[in-house]
Amino acid sequence: MSGHYPFSGKTNRLAVFAFFEKNQMSLALQERYYRWWHEWAKAFVINDPDLRASKAVEFAHFPYGQHAHGSFHLHDYQWSTPLVDLGVFVETTILPKLSNKAQHELEEAHAKMLATLLSERDQEPRPEPPEVGRYRHV
Repeated sequence: MSGHYPFSGKTNRLAVFAFFEKNQMSLALQERYYRWWHEWAKAFVINDPDLRASKAVEFAHFPYGQHAHGSFHLHDYQWSTPLVDLGVFVETTILPKLSNKAQHELEEAHAKMLATLLSERDQEPRPEPPEVGRYRHV
């Protein structure tokens, strides 16, 4: 599965920043992308008895992860770090539980969702980035 999703493989937040930048996703579209993954992972956790017992509490609040409420990056990339947190959980815990058929269904659902979001970019355009360095912390 590595490489199919922005958080796959040896990914850090810079790779997710690059994914959002490459796709010119506005902050609203980034949130919708993140929310899709969150809702998918939450549904998986709730429907898996072992994960429900151990991880459901982590999905009681939105967003997921240790960086859930920290917006410490400039220029509207606040969804990148929570996506990495969620992505690590998805990649290391959920994806290994999926059958090949379920993995392909996930890939198709992801591609469809991404195509829908990208078709809406003109309605919610990403503002032009300022001249200040993109990855500075505040």
